[in-house]
Amino acid sequence: MSKTNNFVFKGLLIVAWIIFVGLCIEAGGLGVNFFFSLYEPKFISNLYQKLDLTEINKSSRFAFFGIYGLILTIAFLKAYMFYILIKLMHKMDLSKPFSTFVASQISQISYYTLSIGLLSYIGKQFAKNSMRYDFVMENLNHFWGDSQAFILMGAMIYTIGAIFKKGVDIQNENDLTV
Repeated sequence: MSKTNNFVFKGLLIVAWIIFVGLCIEAGGLGVNFFFSLYEPKFISNLYQKLDLTEINKSSRFAFFGIYGLILTIAFLKAYMFYILIKLMHKMDLSKPFSTFVASQISQISYYTLSIGLLSYIGKQFAKNSMRYDFVMENLNHFWGDSQAFILMGAMIYTIGAIFKKGVDIQNENDLTV
């Protein structure tokens, strides 16, 4: 592998770590925000993203837990997806990239990406339906605004994972014939 490719790969690993740390902070902040909104709602204006759903909590506990559950699940799935990516990048050998570990990690990333997209779409539809009952949901759109992009990205990553699985099979077959 050339020095340029190695440099780019290390740079992408650093970017992945930065994104992972940011997503962990976001997921943790949203979790803290959730618990404060249950027990001490007056402090929400001082917390991360000021996600105040107390009016929804007063009106419907089901809607409150449903929306917060989707937001927290999406946030934790994004962080875990980048954890898998970092684990993949640390253990992947670029001189021989077609391995069962790489293929399985890419498949896992595709499943998590597709799950994030589907949950985001469900959240968007849930928020849209909740607006019929006079709940204010405009401040939640950034949590599931890119659901279609995640679904498409999950399909693309799944295709790449299938190619890697086929590459592993071909590589193992070539190793046996030599």
